[in-house]
Formats: sequence, C-alpha cells, structure tokens
Amino acid sequence: MASPVMPLSIPLLLRQFARALSGALLVVAAFAAHAGEVQVAVASNFTAPMQKIAAMFEQDTGHKAQVAYGSTGRFYAQVKNGAPFDVLLAADNETPQRLMEDSLAVKGMAFTYAKGKLVLWSAKPGVVDESGSVLRNGRFDKLAIADPKLAPYGLAAMEVLSTLKIAQVVEPKLVRGENISQAYQFVATGNAQIGLVALSQVSLDGKITQGSAWVVPGGYYTAILQDAVLLNKGLGNPAALALMDYLRTDKVRALIRTYGYDN
Repeated sequence: MASPVMPLSIPLLLRQFARALSGALLVVAAFAAHAGEVQVAVASNFTAPMQKIAAMFEQDTGHKAQVAYGSTGRFYAQVKNGAPFDVLLAADNETPQRLMEDSLAVKGMAFTYAKGKLVLWSAKPGVVDESGSVLRNGRFDKLAIADPKLAPYGLAAMEVLSTLKIAQVVEPKLVRGENISQAYQFVATGNAQIGLVALSQVSLDGKITQGSAWVVPGGYYTAILQDAVLLNKGLGNPAALALMDYLRTDKVRALIRTYGYDN
C-alpha cells in the first residue's frame, strides 16, 4: 500500500515562498541596475509624439526619459550655459550642427528624426479653406507664429509670408509666441484667429483633429529637417545612447509619421 502524501508544513511553505520572492526581486534588481535616465531637450512641435515615445522607451528598455519642451533657440542658449541635457531633439538641423562645431555635441552623432510641415490653422471650422485664401485676403485680426529668432517653425512661417508677398502687409497683425506651442495656444484660446503652426499639433493619422486648416505646400518654405544630436554629457550615458538608437527604430518612425511628419 502506498504511503500517504504528507502535506507540506507551513514553515517549509514559507521558506519556499521566500526563496521564490527573493529570486523575483533579484531579477527586478538586475533590470533596474541596467536601467538609467536620460535628460532630453525636445522642440515643442514634437511634444505629442515624444510623450508617447518616452512611455514606449521606458517600457521597452527600462530607461526613463526626463523631457523638457521648448524652443530650439532657447535650448541652444541653455546648452551653451551648461544645462545638463544628454540629447537634443531640435526643430532644425542647423542648431545640432552649431553645437557640434562649438564642441558641445558629439560629432557624427546627429541624424534627421523627422521632417516637419507647416499648416495654416484656425480652431474654428470654416475659417480656413483648402487653399488658405484667408491668409491672402487679410480677413483676420491676428496671425500667430512662433518667434523666428528662436523657433525654426517661426522662421519657416516668415518664409511663407515672404513667398506670398504679404509679409509687410500682415506684420501689424502678427502675434509671436516664444515657441510653436505658444503660437498654437494663441489660436486655440481665440487670442489669434489663425496661426501658422506645426501640422503635428493639429492632425493625427492624416486628419485635422479640430477646426479648419490648409497644409502649406512644401515649396513655400525651406524644408524643416529636424535633427537629434547627442550632447557631450550623454556620451557616457547608456540611456542616452539607447534613446538615440530607439528613435531610429521602425516602430518609432512609424509612430512619428502618424503625426504628419515625414522621415
């Protein structure tokens, strides 16, 4: 006759549970030991996609991205003054080049992560038609743009006005935000009837999410090539190097395209 199976004693069960828990904690600790943090300065036009990318990056790699958003020109000045950023995602390709020339960024560690597009936008339906004629006929009180001295999208907006030969005419109606996010807010809150903003701010999956808009033809302004660059502080940071690689993955590039960018 087979001997009856004796139940495990409570102390033995507790010891086995403790060993299993200890093993699990070791796995978590090992993962955490390899996880790091990267300080990222990001052009404000890229706010929405970067918020998703940061969450994906942490989930896929364990590294955490601490992100600051603002104008590219302002970030350039901050980096020159010693701001502790590891990576810059600029709204142009000139600023990363200048940082490398200034020996503030790692040479050869820059690439275009997105190609931006301008859109003439109103928060209200019917204000902007498919050809943007409201911009030409001047039937608006205020036109919001980003400051062309600080923001590449503002510089592109001024190029559009010059191409249309209306720069001097609309000058009294211009409202300049420090960055493209502030320009967008002027329009969203009704402080400006229309604005030249980033397509990524008002569209998703190829559709305008609110109001009315005209996507400005690319030939009206110099191509907005947005480059990422590894700053000197990031050279010894595995999390910074991992982010630079992550931005070039097919997964991230596909996400970026859903916000109206080319890449």
